[in-house]
Amino acid sequence: MEIKNVVVAGAGVLGSQIVFQTARCGFQVKIWNRHVDRAEKRLASIKAPFMQDMHATEADYQAAMDNIVDISNDLAATVKDADLVIESVSESVEIKKAFYKELGEVLPDQTIVASNSSTFVPSQLVKFTNFPERFLHMHFANHIWSHNVAEIVGTDQTLPEVKDAVIKFARDIKMVPVVLNKENHGYVMNALLIPLLNAAQALWANGIADPHTIDKDWMISNGSPMGPFMILDVVGLRTAYEIVNNQYQQTKDPLAKKIADNLNKMIDEGHTGVESGQGFYHYPNPEYKDPDFFK
Repeated sequence: MEIKNVVVAGAGVLGSQIVFQTARCGFQVKIWNRHVDRAEKRLASIKAPFMQDMHATEADYQAAMDNIVDISNDLAATVKDADLVIESVSESVEIKKAFYKELGEVLPDQTIVASNSSTFVPSQLVKFTNFPERFLHMHFANHIWSHNVAEIVGTDQTLPEVKDAVIKFARDIKMVPVVLNKENHGYVMNALLIPLLNAAQALWANGIADPHTIDKDWMISNGSPMGPFMILDVVGLRTAYEIVNNQYQQTKDPLAKKIADNLNKMIDEGHTGVESGQGFYHYPNPEYKDPDFFK
């Protein structure tokens, strides 16, 4: 099974990065997104962080953009020639369920589907598909071009040749494939990261300390380049809200509800993180870049 033509469904913060990284590695990429203009804006917002992280030129950015051949909200037309569809729609079980129902009606017989879900495991989503043998998860990190890990895990129905093709594809787009022996909520990366983010948000929600103070303590104490609220701004507060709201729906933990409500208030005010120019910090010149921040 050879992967040449790639579709990314959902051009959010991470979906747009997956598109860009795949395109810069020479693949022809199409985007399916319900709102074409939002996808275009997200791709434009990648330019600055990509050039900064990779010491790249505008020509490097444009070379990748030239391999993005279409952005459309017509799912059937977008996936008709796809070898691989990477699903990166919102972290909502109902949204994903609806997407897989729609996709199953138009998906070619040979196309592999990989979910980039950050909170669900394959066994939760495969039941919404009619192509279980061609379905698995491939999860990426933010700033995919520099934090180049692809966590890969299937179900007991995933064909070995499907997994092998996706592992090869991960290497072809300059990822380090991390193949899990079995599914795990949060894979490896988020299984380690989410408890940190949850602990930080609990301190904030319970009024123990404000986000800047929490970040400052974590960074100085541990030599970390980023604090948890800086990470949340990069991830995007919409995604952070979906994660903690899913936790509340599953556990009914009142603290999770309190954190979700706090995040929702910020989202309603338009403070969704780096992408909007404001989250827990103000961008493009966040407070932590001030020399006095750590005094």
